[in-house]
Amino acid sequence: MSRLSIGCAGLIGALAFAVAPLEAQQGEDRAQQRAAGFELYGFVMVDAIHDHSGINPTWGAAARPSRLPSYEDEYGEKGNFFFGVQQSRIGIKPHVPTAAGEINAQFDIDFFGVGVDAGQTTIRLRHAYASIGEFGFGQTESPFMDLDVFPNVVDYWGPHGMVFFRNVQFRWTPVHGNSQLMFALERPGASPDGGIYTDRVELDDVRIRFPVPDLSAAYKWGGHDWGYLRVAGILRYTKWDDIGNQPFDISGDALGWGVNASTNVHLGKRATFRGQVTYGQGIQNYMNDAPVDLGAELTTDASAPLTAVPLPILGISAFL
Repeated sequence: MSRLSIGCAGLIGALAFAVAPLEAQQGEDRAQQRAAGFELYGFVMVDAIHDHSGINPTWGAAARPSRLPSYEDEYGEKGNFFFGVQQSRIGIKPHVPTAAGEINAQFDIDFFGVGVDAGQTTIRLRHAYASIGEFGFGQTESPFMDLDVFPNVVDYWGPHGMVFFRNVQFRWTPVHGNSQLMFALERPGASPDGGIYTDRVELDDVRIRFPVPDLSAAYKWGGHDWGYLRVAGILRYTKWDDIGNQPFDISGDALGWGVNASTNVHLGKRATFRGQVTYGQGIQNYMNDAPVDLGAELTTDASAPLTAVPLPILGISAFL
């Protein structure tokens, strides 16, 4: 789906170069429609960081509490200097008018390696998203996430207690403007942890799968002098299958859910309070820096001695 979205954004960008402004049609709405065009944006940024916390040097460019040492000198002697351009960014926003409405798209990258590329300066996809009218598809911020609570800070990673996840999705936004209502089907995903049971033979042949997409929704009450209030929710369904030949079957399923309330409150002309409270179970991968979604648990059933449970999480972020 990501590759499809990138292709659509690229096609729209090409149309923005090639398509001449469409002839004006009758009707006031059509007369006000923009001609095809695009916006190029980006910046070059250099980080110079000296770390004395002993954080995992792979993550020296981001203040992630989960990457701090669990014991003294876990990652060697403290004191490490880092130079990097990983935050640098480049992107394009094309728009093309059509009879069905204006097509808008966004495609951008930075160079902050994550996952198997953690610590490297390499291309990372941020947005690959296209929309027309109320409908959109591709990779962009999840409706469960409120980007406006991200504070103006130097640190790239931002507050670890907030929801922060750009996900592949199909989105419907029936209400636009200062107040918004949106729904999305999102790419599912979750990470399990066996904990102290990791080496149990029962877990050797267990495979996790996601039968349906995550369902998210959000409503923003905005357009007020004091700021706005936003409430979002998410539901997800996860299954795990025991494909082994043991005398027992520990297959199962779990429902994850979460609620996220956020706000911006303007305190005069020079200050804004940005706050968020999130609570749920089995939604950890939507957080900026959090542990796994599912944990192993013993049962009293001799035919299925182990199961998995969605782990609870509470995230609080507050900045002035």
